[in-house]
Formats: sequence, structure tokens, C-alpha cells
Amino acid sequence: MTSGYPVELAEIYDGFYASRGKDHSAEAASVIELVRRRGGSAGSLLDVACGTGAHLRRFAQFCPHVEGLELSADMLAVARRTLPNVPLHHGDMRDFSLGSRFDVVTCMFSSIGHLADTAELNAGIGAMAEHLSSGGTLVIEPWWFPDTFLPGYVAGDVVESDGRTIARVSHSTVEGRISRVEVHYVVAGPDGIASFVDVHHITLFTREEYETAFRTAGCAVDYLASGPSGRGLFIGTRP
Repeated sequence: MTSGYPVELAEIYDGFYASRGKDHSAEAASVIELVRRRGGSAGSLLDVACGTGAHLRRFAQFCPHVEGLELSADMLAVARRTLPNVPLHHGDMRDFSLGSRFDVVTCMFSSIGHLADTAELNAGIGAMAEHLSSGGTLVIEPWWFPDTFLPGYVAGDVVESDGRTIARVSHSTVEGRISRVEVHYVVAGPDGIASFVDVHHITLFTREEYETAFRTAGCAVDYLASGPSGRGLFIGTRP
């Protein structure tokens, strides 16, 4: 697994999604509410695949102590600029050990789908569960399931952000168990126009495969069909 993000994307990522309507604050609040409603504590939180820290900044409003883990050095550099006082770790969700445990571990925005197969899924969820305190909560936002993904889907947006106009067009296909999402960006600003292509290969794990990975990691698990991006949430609890 590679980080998979062009350098240019890290610089426009937050602005684009905020202008597109993604509400990181509301999503973070809803996750913490879910944790507390289920009797969990939120004194400490680790956000795995934290990207530029967009969710992590909001989680910090609810949790006294937060940390982040991210594979992409470019995304992590942006997060470190905006979260200078938060411990941020460069690491791979499949195999990491921070020497700490947390009340809550999250993996948002379908980042878990970048794992290649069920062996990697089990490894990733296992590593996250190992960082949970006793009674801790693991929250994972999945990618689409094989029966909910729409091959041939086209999405397009044009937004204004930080004095720039950003156009994004994507097209999705399926190759076996892998969804291929090809995204073209055009960014126009005072200094000119730039374009780049971002291609993601995201695995279509089944609901049963996610749930098996949670149970293998020693967590009881529930699936909530609603979720920040319409793909639901898996909520696991470590005994």
C-alpha cells in the first residue's frame, strides 16, 4: 500500500471538501456522541489515516488528548502546520505500535478501503484494536460494499476556495474486488492554472469481512447504516 496522494492534492484537500459541503465538525461531534451514548469514554482519541487533520482538529474540541497517524508524508506535513501541539505519527495502519492506548480509535472517510485484501484488513483493524483501552471504542467508516458500489458513476464539482477555483471530475469502475476511482483536478488561481490526476484503488470489502476482522481483533461490533458519507459506520468495543 502506498500513500496514493499527489503533492498538489494535500494543499487543496481541506479547502475543496469544505467548499463542497463536507462538515468535519458535525461528523466529529456525531462520532463522539455515538461513543458516549454507548457508555464509552472520550478522554483520549487516536485518528488513524488522519490525512491533513481535518477530523482531528474537531475531535480535539471534544477530547482532552488526541493523536494522529498518517502514511502520506505530504498530508502529514499539512496536518503538522495546522496542529502544531498534537502528536502526529508517520505510520502504516497495517502495522504500527505507538506504545499508548486510547479510549477511542477512529478511521474516517473510508480510508480503510485502501487496504488490499482481507489479510491486510485483519492486520489493520487488529493494530487499531491493540491501541484501545479496556472498554475502548473503535469507529471505522467503511468504503462501499460490493453490492452498494455503482460502477460507471461520475461525479463533478466546481468550488471556490482560498482565492482559487477548483474543478474535480471523477469516474469509477470495478476490477474484480477493487473499485478504481480516477479523479481529474483543475486548479486556477492568480498564478495560473494547474491540473493533475489522482487514481485510487479501493477494496470492496463485504460487511461480513469487516465484522469478522473486528471479532478477530477481540471486539464486539455493530454496523450503523447511516454515516457521514452514506456508507455507514462500524462501531467496535474492546471488552
